[in-house]
Amino acid sequence: MSATVPESRTLKLRRITSAGLFSALIYVFTAYLHIPTGAGYTHAGDGLIYLAASILPMPYAIAAGAVGGALADGLTGYPVWIPATVVIKAVTAMFFSNKSEKIITLRNILAIIPSLILCVAGYAVYEGTVMAGGFSAAAISAAFSQLPSYLVQIGASTVLYIAAGAILDRGKFKKKIGI
Repeated sequence: MSATVPESRTLKLRRITSAGLFSALIYVFTAYLHIPTGAGYTHAGDGLIYLAASILPMPYAIAAGAVGGALADGLTGYPVWIPATVVIKAVTAMFFSNKSEKIITLRNILAIIPSLILCVAGYAVYEGTVMAGGFSAAAISAAFSQLPSYLVQIGASTVLYIAAGAILDRGKFKKKIGI
């Protein structure tokens, strides 16, 4: 066997382990550090999705966001939101990039904008269709009244992401872990 096979397996294991760790952190920051609002809750867990997506390769970041978010919904009494969360959090991870040596880049900061739009529109459409038992323009319109909660959620997530990312960048975290 060549020397690169074990290295390749080690790298894959490191990535899977990191994705699992991020899933757990996303779950904790979503499930335990949240404020109930309307039909759901506001949290800072998205900041860890941004962080995972800025560190991990795309498939691993997508898995971490979807699994961590779904666990939070399912284990906090909101399982009806799991389908929307899986899709929204997976797509959210796709807005960010791990291609730079740094976590906090202009591209990743700008990725917060489509993340906000997806979060607001995705959950509002889900609430106005699935939760209403079929398409309801009135229900979708009412769901958009959650906008202030989503803005707080994205704001808290952004602060967490930038603070944690800046600290990790200062310590050259991405280079040290080599994933």
